[in-house]
Amino acid sequence: MNNIQNIAQKREETIDTIRKFFKDQNFREVFTPILVPTPSCEPNLEVFETELRYATGYKQRAFLIMSPEYSIKKLMAAGVGSCFEITHCFRNEEEVSPLHNPEFTMIEWYRVGGDYKDVMADCEALFTKILGVKMRYQGADYDLSLPWPRYTVAELFGTVEPPEDDFYKIFFNEIEPKLKASKRPAIIYDYPLYAASLAKRKKDNPNVAERFEIFLAGVELGNCFTELTDGREQRLRFKKDMTERKRLGKTEYPIDKELLSVLDKIPPVSGIAVGVDRLVMLAMDVPTVAETMCFPAGEIFS
Repeated sequence: MNNIQNIAQKREETIDTIRKFFKDQNFREVFTPILVPTPSCEPNLEVFETELRYATGYKQRAFLIMSPEYSIKKLMAAGVGSCFEITHCFRNEEEVSPLHNPEFTMIEWYRVGGDYKDVMADCEALFTKILGVKMRYQGADYDLSLPWPRYTVAELFGTVEPPEDDFYKIFFNEIEPKLKASKRPAIIYDYPLYAASLAKRKKDNPNVAERFEIFLAGVELGNCFTELTDGREQRLRFKKDMTERKRLGKTEYPIDKELLSVLDKIPPVSGIAVGVDRLVMLAMDVPTVAETMCFPAGEIFS
């Protein structure tokens, strides 16, 4: 089997496993647009912008999605229930690197009636189906036996109020290398509210949000929230995010008012976004996401 055939097969196997995992639990598979009038407000990500042109001469701004999250939440407000989507997403101004490609495959799922701890269990079950309980990756052996280690942000930083300005610098430079060295997966949860714009506050600590990220072999695989469904609070957070986008010189555009108008109709739910290419990378034991793609950006745009 040549390399292209191997890539195609492994991607197909991984996506088949994901789809079966959720179908077996009666999740509905949904299909939302890749081209939208308003993308997400994430301040540190840049969009791909284009333009819709009509025969009448009318023109309208349009964007490729960074995530299907906003559209899926609108479906949940309409009563679609627990659901998942496997789709392509796009992020601009990111260097082609071992873990990044401007176009990538995302799986997002939303468990109605669940919180972020329920989605932690989803991740453990799904990822071990794809990767096994024992994984060898780039010459190192990893133990994926359950339960996976869980650490609060406060435990890792040694303080209940990590400094906002240095948060990600400390996390990337000091904490992530230690997680990789453990040869175990790690679930990091209870992030400061300033680092979780779309997540619900914890009842017993309003400065902390119900968010977790999951790491394995030095790779961040998923980002989960117990979803904020308070339209008023979400509007305030979106405004803060858009102010930060402007400060960082990112593309400016309006807040998604349609999402805000229906947010209060969404039932209690927790959702996560997981990079499929990174899962395939670990399953194939290759060092870059490009090696999981038949047409990586570094080749087609060389």
